[in-house]
Amino acid sequence: MSRSPSFKVKTELSPTFDPESLQKWIIAFCAIRFDLEQGQLVEVCYPSDCLTHDEELEIAYNSFPDSVSQQHNRSSIHDCIFFFRFRKRFKSESGNATNSEITEVDKELSPKSIDKNNVSRRLSSTTSADASKYMYGYVFNRQRHDERLKRGGEQKSVVILSHSPYSSVFRPLLQIVGPLYFDMGKKALEHIAAYVSAWPAPVPGKLMDLPIGNATLKVNLPPAHSFSVENGLVSFDESASSVAPLPSNNQSTQQGLFHDSDLFGTFRGLLLQLWLLWELLLIGEPILIIAPTPPQCCEAVASLVSLVAPLICSVDFRPYFTIHDPDFAHLNSIQEGEAFPPMVLGVTNLFFLKALRNIPHIISVGSPPPNSNRVSLSTRSTTDRVSGKPGGFGLRQFSLNKFSPSSLLSAVKLRRDGPLCLMTEHKEAIWSTYSATTKPDTSVLNRLIDAGVTPRVEESMSVVNNEILRRHFLELTTNFLAPFGPYFRTTAPSEGSSPYVDPPPLPPFNADEFLASLSARGPGKFLLKRMKSNWLDLYRRFLNGPNFMPWFRRRRSVAEQEQDRLWKHARMKTDIQLLISKMSELEIVDSFNVMERLLLREVQLQQSGNGGIDSTATCQKLTTDLQAVFNVLSKDMQELMLSNPQRASLLQGTPE
Repeated sequence: MSRSPSFKVKTELSPTFDPESLQKWIIAFCAIRFDLEQGQLVEVCYPSDCLTHDEELEIAYNSFPDSVSQQHNRSSIHDCIFFFRFRKRFKSESGNATNSEITEVDKELSPKSIDKNNVSRRLSSTTSADASKYMYGYVFNRQRHDERLKRGGEQKSVVILSHSPYSSVFRPLLQIVGPLYFDMGKKALEHIAAYVSAWPAPVPGKLMDLPIGNATLKVNLPPAHSFSVENGLVSFDESASSVAPLPSNNQSTQQGLFHDSDLFGTFRGLLLQLWLLWELLLIGEPILIIAPTPPQCCEAVASLVSLVAPLICSVDFRPYFTIHDPDFAHLNSIQEGEAFPPMVLGVTNLFFLKALRNIPHIISVGSPPPNSNRVSLSTRSTTDRVSGKPGGFGLRQFSLNKFSPSSLLSAVKLRRDGPLCLMTEHKEAIWSTYSATTKPDTSVLNRLIDAGVTPRVEESMSVVNNEILRRHFLELTTNFLAPFGPYFRTTAPSEGSSPYVDPPPLPPFNADEFLASLSARGPGKFLLKRMKSNWLDLYRRFLNGPNFMPWFRRRRSVAEQEQDRLWKHARMKTDIQLLISKMSELEIVDSFNVMERLLLREVQLQQSGNGGIDSTATCQKLTTDLQAVFNVLSKDMQELMLSNPQRASLLQGTPE
């Protein structure tokens, strides 16, 4: 991967560096070198003093290809890009995470019974912490072969550290800043940081033009519903619907994290197993992904996470996991029979096959690079592989390949040998005892194109095939989540009725009642055609898994805010004099109490800085309506109302 030759840094035109603006995108730029005596060392961190010592250590350890998995590369320079994710260590945390810290399963709310107040209370107490629990490191690693140096070469890495998994931004940015650092040193990081700090704030779900020197990055950021809710609030764009809509035919499928990952290229040898992988991630099963190189294992983890969009993936995923991670000690101590926490781990070190032998699902993907220290095979695996003939992946090809005697014998041998066979020979395969409910959709597979004659054609075909696969799994996930729709259904005041009453609560959720109702009516034609008769078990596992509760709370919050918006809009349009003329005295008093409560809440939001763009207009309308209702009350009632100083200040439009 080389820097674009047209890119130039013009020092005199570089923007002024703004540390606060940089933080919206990037925490820091780091340069790390591998020292033979001292190991990994942080050479440069810019801005300085923004990371703790423990964070610097963890970043340094994750920024190099694992020594056991490195290829014997005899070329002069080898560059690669990959990324990792690690848990942010707070001062109160000990060195090693406990089981409860790693599992991250919310046990305070059971899916048995969820009501509106519980959801709102839980949201306000946890979501802001969840949003900043992890950090992401995007790595440009350079290995330079030189016989004059010790061990015949040297390694350095340039790392972009961020709170957000903006792969579509940081990968192309690394292709610029990585080589530039090796040309200019720390100055390159300072110049790039200045350009990034001049960018506008990230806008989730939008196409953005981000200038960098004389170049421009055109990027699509993941949509808002892909991320954890911060401070219990959701964006206006997100509240437009209770479930993410399917894109139109001419719109790209960007409905979740890592929508730009190469799903087809990564799992090309295991396409028939994608539906199994979708289920495993949906219900939050622990998965170990092993690949020959960090870029391949990162791409596999990212592609797997993207498979369940628009569902929020609440499983702890690590695109590149090493033995130096503080969580490894706990994972290594899990005994046979103990539950493994819901995680997706991407690794390259074959040691993990023994260290994490109790993990229930293991996926092997990718191909060893040339001159690798592993046995190099063809790019096709021996099990469930797809014939590479041009013109599409036909059902006949799948059938012949799947049931041929040689494939059957290979599959039996792989199952018998287990994943430890990867110690001697790399193969693309899946080891899992899980029986999938969802059947592979051969009509989707038949539409895929396999015409990879040259790298350029191969890349074009992957773009087309990725779009086909993503649309299908987006539709599959959306239909799977559709039965929960009634629990997010909002209501608006009916024509002529008063909006100055409490909106009806959203329907309460009870898992047993939901399953009984779903069993009676069925999941819909789309799923019935694609699932076996035990489809209800999949819903039961989903309800008990780690993904359901965060997603349900999120959708509930979206629905509550949408309903609040609808009722606020109705109040803004209400003719208060006409409404009062239709009310009894008791209804007028009740309306006054509701208006007072709504006005106090809006004032508090304004004072805390959380009021919306229409907050001032809302306060003015509520104050006017409150005064109108007050004016029609009896004198005795008015005197009673004014005896409360806070209420009196509200009526005067000067709340204390």
